[in-house]
Amino acid sequence: MSTGTEIAPLVLIVSGPSGSGKSTLVQKILELPGTMPSISCTTRARRATEATGKCYDFVTEAEFDAMVARGEFLEYARVFGKHSYGTPKKWLEESRKTGLDLVLEIDVQGAAQVKEKLPESVAIFILPPSREALEQRLRRRGQDSDEEIARRLAKSRDEIAAFEKYYDFCVVNEDVERAGREAQAIVIALRCTSARRRATVENLLASFGRE
Repeated sequence: MSTGTEIAPLVLIVSGPSGSGKSTLVQKILELPGTMPSISCTTRARRATEATGKCYDFVTEAEFDAMVARGEFLEYARVFGKHSYGTPKKWLEESRKTGLDLVLEIDVQGAAQVKEKLPESVAIFILPPSREALEQRLRRRGQDSDEEIARRLAKSRDEIAAFEKYYDFCVVNEDVERAGREAQAIVIALRCTSARRRATVENLLASFGRE
């Protein structure tokens, strides 16, 4: 539990092109103690492998629009002009209440919104090793038509081009185990910065008493 003397929990943004493996690396980060996920809302249909409330909260367009009107989202966007996705503010509130670092798996549009509202948030971009590898991964999933794959690749180029504008770290996901260790190392290093350890230092110094 956090106290009034502690710095606020980290807000960690993880983004990357479709097929980059960002979901797998988010799970690696969530293996670290002291982390919690946000669960996005989406208007797209639930896939057979997905459970409501685990990967996403699946809502209707009307429900999503009502949440927007009530100001319940930290960020939201319509993706590929079809389905809407958004991160409810309640996860940020829960993070601050429990003292757990919050992990957001969102796209570049969402990252831009969160960075504007929470400049202290830290953004990690997941890169594929090559365009060819990215296309192979998209095709192996067997979920998209050739037209959809072409659209996803075009969007990937735009997302990668925006990398330096919003992101603080970059992990190349060529080997998933190594990439997972790098993602975890970023979080561990962030927790060890002098700014985040200031309260610990001050308490330690106080225990020595005055000279």
